[in-house]
Amino acid sequence: MFWFDKQNPAVVFMDNRELEQSLCDGRKLEIKPDLVADFRHIPYKDNSFCLAVFDPPHLLRAGKKSWLAAKYGKLGPEWRADLKAGFDECLRVLKPFGVLVFKWNEDQVKLNEVLKCFPISPLFGHKRGKTHFLVFIKIEEKSEKPIN
Repeated sequence: MFWFDKQNPAVVFMDNRELEQSLCDGRKLEIKPDLVADFRHIPYKDNSFCLAVFDPPHLLRAGKKSWLAAKYGKLGPEWRADLKAGFDECLRVLKPFGVLVFKWNEDQVKLNEVLKCFPISPLFGHKRGKTHFLVFIKIEEKSEKPIN
């Protein structure tokens, strides 16, 4: 929903569904990813990307036919484990020193609860209303000590 250049050939858009439906106000909701896949099992090799954007569902409570659930998806009962698995997968497919941008809206789940699921802390971020954008970096453990 926040991408400016949806046709950029350097970007792969992944979602776990394809959807086309009319909203109650007449607008059309279209979710048409390049790749339909589960963020807990990203079908790419380790170290494939320099940048990943993780924008998971943020709703726990939404009706099955609600436009919010259709537009943003909905978290399942194991949301903590699911978010951790998705975050870990994003790190796995990033190259060393790759950047992970994480988007979260804390309407129903506070950001501090979500951050407890992740193995690393963000470098910095930005908040607008209830939506946060956080930036992480993948740092590989070095096998050699630095030269003094």
